[in-house]
Amino acid sequence: MKYLKFILFIFTLSLISCGSDDDICESGEGTPRMKIMFKREGKITDIDSIRVYADLGTSIIDLGWKLKVDSVFVPLRVDDSPFTDLYIKTTTEEDSTRVRVSYTTKSIYVSPGCGVKRNYENVNSVLSTPNSLKSLEQGQNFIDNEEKTNLFFNF
Repeated sequence: MKYLKFILFIFTLSLISCGSDDDICESGEGTPRMKIMFKREGKITDIDSIRVYADLGTSIIDLGWKLKVDSVFVPLRVDDSPFTDLYIKTTTEEDSTRVRVSYTTKSIYVSPGCGVKRNYENVNSVLSTPNSLKSLEQGQNFIDNEEKTNLFFNF
């Protein structure tokens, strides 16, 4: 009986201690996404519609249509690839415009619950085959959180 109480106590203690492991990384300690804002004639503007695809290595991820937005957040690759390809559409009839985002990565240990996060440095973007997206403008050239804008799309 004494052993049963001891085992039950240890089991209950282990359930209670692991209850909050899922929400450890909610305060922005995970790998950040890239923030992209939109400009028209040099001024920040809302765009009527945009569809973004991201090539994350294993497959191309459709991030869906965004309507009446001034910015989007795009995940970047977390493997050892030095670039991520983004594909942009503003209408269903338009061909996708490819934007290659190149960078160097740096892994940083956060905590036992979060593990390691990736920071991106020397971020540079190249536009190929412009359509409605006319040009790119660099913002902050490193990504360590999601607060600053890293890239501007000029329409």
